[in-house]
Amino acid sequence: MADIPDPFRDARRTAGVLGLPTDRETIPLILRHEDVRKAAKDWQTFSSDAPFRVPIPSEEHLRSVRQLPIETDPPEHGEYRDLVEPFFLRAKQPAFIARVESIVDRLLTEALARDATEAVDAFALPLQSRALTVLLDVPEAEAERFIGWGVHVFHGEHGGKQAAELERYLGEQFDKAAADPGDDFYGLLTKAKVRGRPLTRAEQLGFANLMFAGGRDTVIHSIACAIGYLADRPEALPFLRTDPSRVVLASEEFFRVFMPLTHIGRVCPVETDVHGMTVKAGDRASLCWAAANLDEQAFAAADEIHLDRRPNPHVSFGFGAHLCLGAAHARTVMRTLLERLCSRVERIELISKIDRVEHTTAYDRPLGYESLVVQFHPRTG
Repeated sequence: MADIPDPFRDARRTAGVLGLPTDRETIPLILRHEDVRKAAKDWQTFSSDAPFRVPIPSEEHLRSVRQLPIETDPPEHGEYRDLVEPFFLRAKQPAFIARVESIVDRLLTEALARDATEAVDAFALPLQSRALTVLLDVPEAEAERFIGWGVHVFHGEHGGKQAAELERYLGEQFDKAAADPGDDFYGLLTKAKVRGRPLTRAEQLGFANLMFAGGRDTVIHSIACAIGYLADRPEALPFLRTDPSRVVLASEEFFRVFMPLTHIGRVCPVETDVHGMTVKAGDRASLCWAAANLDEQAFAAADEIHLDRRPNPHVSFGFGAHLCLGAAHARTVMRTLLERLCSRVERIELISKIDRVEHTTAYDRPLGYESLVVQFHPRTG
């Protein structure tokens, strides 16, 4: 029995591509797993050197800086990435994991004391915001500001206003770091050099903007969807408890099926045939991660959730040079959450939910929850 709606199935099987009309172009979404991975590695044909146009829809009206390193191509991309990758890989260290575990435990203690918890705004958002302070290496008190921005900083009801507030906030952090650079994220970028020169303020803001844009809605979505699934399937938590090694496999399966970013744009520098669709020079194609993750040519029973799936070559963190810098952090948060749910929660009761759907002219895709109300029941004995 299928667990996962797949709005891309027919187009993936027949053409391998689906046209997404926009105001300025019709963007072919590349759908098949093999084709997406191939295109992700072919940066000469499918370029990321396109400020504001890698996200779809474009973000010219939401930010003033190029996001780094995602909106660059090699070799520049590698030079930028090398500056920050060791900082992001701290998420694998025991001390980092312990801090995230403490955050999860505190949130679970609060939730277990309540008869109902809204799992998006009152659990996933605080968890992501507090875990982000660990990644940034700043005081946890900063999370209160992040929580106040809500779930969708860029694309919510007040996206433009909040995006401007985010940029002001980041500027303030870099001003402080310039005066007294520490070892946190802002201090790192203040002290960093590329090609023998310090980063410009625009480059600093480009890294920081992506930190918030790439690691916010995505992590919140994954957390909420995992909780919703465990509430809907009461047998799932006991299944994970039976064999602790399943937590890692289940985390990857949740990332596969609850892919928060449907697709991401690439610009074709010259006119290009994309599986039968012509892309004019300077127009975009898009790598459809969500469709690739449901490709039956790559995954057995692709439309079913298997918490012990192995192998699991999903592309939820991208593929090739642009593999997500925040992948280790996202994995630490998800695995820690599942481990603590297994040890402290007997079952999760679903009380109510309001589904969120991504509506476009080409497809409608379920995208988690606007609201998810659950009750966490404690383990006893």
